[in-house]
Amino acid sequence: MASRYYRLTEDLDIPGRWQLGAPVDPLGQTVNPWQFTKGNSIQLDAVLKMPVSMGGKPLDFTLAELDIPVIKPHVAAILSELAPGDVQLIPVEIDSQAGAHRILVATRLVRCIDDSASEEVRHWKPEDGRPEKVGKYRAVSGMRIDPAKVGDAKVFRTWGWTIALIVSEDIKEALERAGVTGMKFQEVTGPSVISPEERERNRRLIELREQTNAARQAFWSTLGKLDDEVIIPIVVGGNWPARRQVWRVIHRPEGRTLLVTDGLSDFFVDRAEPSVGFGLELALETDEPLGDVKKSWPLLLLERVGNELAEHASVREKLKAGFLSMEVAGQGMPEPLRTKEGRVGVLLGIASSTLPGRFSMPAGEVWLVTVKVLMPVELACLLEHGKRGRDELVRRFTQEGQEHLSRTWRQPVV
Repeated sequence: MASRYYRLTEDLDIPGRWQLGAPVDPLGQTVNPWQFTKGNSIQLDAVLKMPVSMGGKPLDFTLAELDIPVIKPHVAAILSELAPGDVQLIPVEIDSQAGAHRILVATRLVRCIDDSASEEVRHWKPEDGRPEKVGKYRAVSGMRIDPAKVGDAKVFRTWGWTIALIVSEDIKEALERAGVTGMKFQEVTGPSVISPEERERNRRLIELREQTNAARQAFWSTLGKLDDEVIIPIVVGGNWPARRQVWRVIHRPEGRTLLVTDGLSDFFVDRAEPSVGFGLELALETDEPLGDVKKSWPLLLLERVGNELAEHASVREKLKAGFLSMEVAGQGMPEPLRTKEGRVGVLLGIASSTLPGRFSMPAGEVWLVTVKVLMPVELACLLEHGKRGRDELVRRFTQEGQEHLSRTWRQPVV
C-alpha cells in the first residue's frame, strides 16, 4: 500500500491565536528568514529571539513571519524521536514564554511534486527574467506528490516549491495523538482532486493568462520603465473579468509615475475563451512624489474608479461613447480633492499627447482610458454646465499643458 503524506500548515481558524515575527540575533538584527525554509540544515552561532507581533493564545505549532515553523519543546521531542535525520531544531527565545521554543528546519529537499496529478502548476520560464528560478515552480495549487520519489524522508520540503512542508502519515498521527495545537494537515497523496475535464479547462485558463499577461506587459514596457518590484498585490474576487484585480506602476520621464489597472482587459474566466474582457484599462499619471505607492491616493482612486467600471456595464458603454465624469468616495483621499459631501470627482478619457489611446492584444483592441482627478470647483462647474462645462474643462486642461495629468495641489482651471 502506498504511503500517505500531508502538507503541514497552521490552523488559521483558531480564534485569538498569537502571531510571531521574524527571528532576531542578540543585537536585535533580523537574521535571514529565508534560510529556515530552504530544505537544508543551517549554521548559527547566536541564540535567536523571536518577537510576538500580535499577542494572543500561544500555540504548540505556529508559522511565524515568512512561514517559519516554530514549535514547543514537547513537539520537538516527537520529531526528534520519529525523524531524527530529517529535522534541525534551533532554540529560539520568545518573550513571556517559559523555556526555549524551537524553529523547525526540515533538512530534506525532495523532488516529488506530481505535475500531472496536481490541480495547477506553473513554472518559471526564461522570459520571466529570473534565470535563477527557471524550471522551478511559480505556483502550485491542489498539490499532489509522487510517494515513490520520497524514499525514507518523513519530514521534508518539496524541491522547486519549498514553501510546502510535508510530513508522513505516522508523523501526522503521532502529533495528533499528542494533541498538538495550531496544526492543520492537508493530504498531498491519493487521487487527483479534479477531473480530466477540469484539468483541461485549467490548462486553457493558464494558457490564456500567460498570453494576456505577456501582451499587456510588453505594451506597458513601451510607456516607460515597468517597475517589477512594485506589483500591487492581487485582489482575488470581485467583478473584474478574470476575478483578479491587479495594478502596475510605470516610471515615466520628468519624474512622472503612471499607475495602470492590469486586468480589466482579461479574458472572462467563466468562459475560458480568448477575449479582451471589458476592452479597456485605466491609466492615472502624476508628477507628485508618492512615497509608498501601495498606500498612495492615486492607487486608491484608481481602484475605486476601476471597481465602478467593473460593476456597471452601463457606465462602461457611456465611457466608450466619449468622455465620462464620475464621483467616488473620498475617504482616505487628500483634503484638497474632496467636496463638501466627501466625494472626489474624476474625468475619464482625456486624450493625451504622450499616451496612446489604445493598444493591441491577441484577442483584440483595448482602450487605454486616462483618469484625471478634478478639483471640487471643477467638478461643480461640470455638474452645472454639463457637456459644455466638460468640454471647456478639457480645453483649458490642454491649453495649460496639464492634459490628463493628476495633481493634489494645483490651481483650478475655472
